[in-house]
Amino acid sequence: MRRDSLTWTFYGAFVVWGWFLYSFNPSVPLLAEEFGISAAQAGLHGTAMAAGAVLASWAAPTLIAGRGRRAAIVVALGLVAAGVVGLVLAPSLWVSLPSVAVMAVGGNVAIASSQAGLARHHGEAASAAVTEANGVGSSVGLVGPLAAGLCVAIGWGWRPAVAVTVVLAGVVVWRALRIPVGGAMTPPTRGPHAVAQQPHAHAVVRLDGPHGVEPVLGSVEATAVAVVERPDETEPTAAPADQPALAAQALARRRLAAWCFLGSLVAAIALENVTTFWSTDLVRDQTAAGAGIATATTAGFVAGLSAVRFVVGPMSLRVRPALLLAVSFVVTVAGWAVLWTATSPTVAVAGLVVAGVGCGAQYPLSVALLLSTAPGAQDSAQARATLAGGLAIGLAPFVLGALADAVGVHTAFLVVPAIAVLGGVASVLGGRALLSGRTPAVGSSVRPTP
Repeated sequence: MRRDSLTWTFYGAFVVWGWFLYSFNPSVPLLAEEFGISAAQAGLHGTAMAAGAVLASWAAPTLIAGRGRRAAIVVALGLVAAGVVGLVLAPSLWVSLPSVAVMAVGGNVAIASSQAGLARHHGEAASAAVTEANGVGSSVGLVGPLAAGLCVAIGWGWRPAVAVTVVLAGVVVWRALRIPVGGAMTPPTRGPHAVAQQPHAHAVVRLDGPHGVEPVLGSVEATAVAVVERPDETEPTAAPADQPALAAQALARRRLAAWCFLGSLVAAIALENVTTFWSTDLVRDQTAAGAGIATATTAGFVAGLSAVRFVVGPMSLRVRPALLLAVSFVVTVAGWAVLWTATSPTVAVAGLVVAGVGCGAQYPLSVALLLSTAPGAQDSAQARATLAGGLAIGLAPFVLGALADAVGVHTAFLVVPAIAVLGGVASVLGGRALLSGRTPAVGSSVRPTP
């Protein structure tokens, strides 16, 4: 995979988002203490993120179509900076919640714009590019919990660590403005600034082949994409009269796969956010660690999250991504078991590392598989992913926080394996749907939207 200037610019959006998430989320219990609010009220910051993500699911494709991908990224990162400034200056919940919502709109638009841009730019290597982008973001974010823990330990509080997000956003905006419009940095396609584009062939990633990624030729502008299949030599080629029925069956199975991978994506985002929001409280409750140490232990989760993303990306080019995704949910349950039974910070960190290894593969593989079900319509598929992910962010931390208020954080963390099981089932069903959705003849046409 070739990593050019455009690739690194797209990666920059993940760096900004990763730093914010992994410096702020572990700080939520500290914010709750500072504001004198309950865990459920503090969990409303996840709900505010969800509201921003839902709005971003509409704003991202609208901005990209009306102003172009570069302008969408620049505007989005401007909103991130504005939201973070409001958050670090917030004197109460009533200021921090809308600030987080504004930040979430910008962050999700930036990620959605960049993620679909990477899929378009790298074609058959999209799964590796998307996974690596998430790995770069979480690797930088690895410093976030350590920075927050250090700031708390020396008496500065959590706010200076979160404020670094503004600086990172400014750097990426400067870099994006230096990238010319064209290619994956798409120009406007609607409105007064629209640029007429000629249909052209390009590689569209598909992830359902027996060896992982298989390139397929298609056209971005076409309303129907000709999916060129590799006929199985052991199966007879379908007669021409059977082609419409086979194409309809393939489309139905791809739609089923799309819904399944949306489900695994929701599970992935829920697992990541409940862990980064509330593992600090769990470690403090189970191990009697101080606030600074407990906050810093989240770095173990982010370390596992980051490390696996640099491994699973290249693996997805050789092993079926749906299989890797299913295994990742099993690994998450193993890490949860170690964390949940830990009585010392060291063991808790080990559990968080293992859980991070599982969670790290889930989001990028889920979104890459989802995008593979919509060749030529990645921005629309990404919008659905953003909406579904926003709902997960809104519900999961709040639900676990409310449960923690009612039954204690240790019992509340039983939610984690339940979510992981649902995600694993969805990934298995989605993988089977993709495999069975291959048509056995050349030239079948299916719509790109699942």
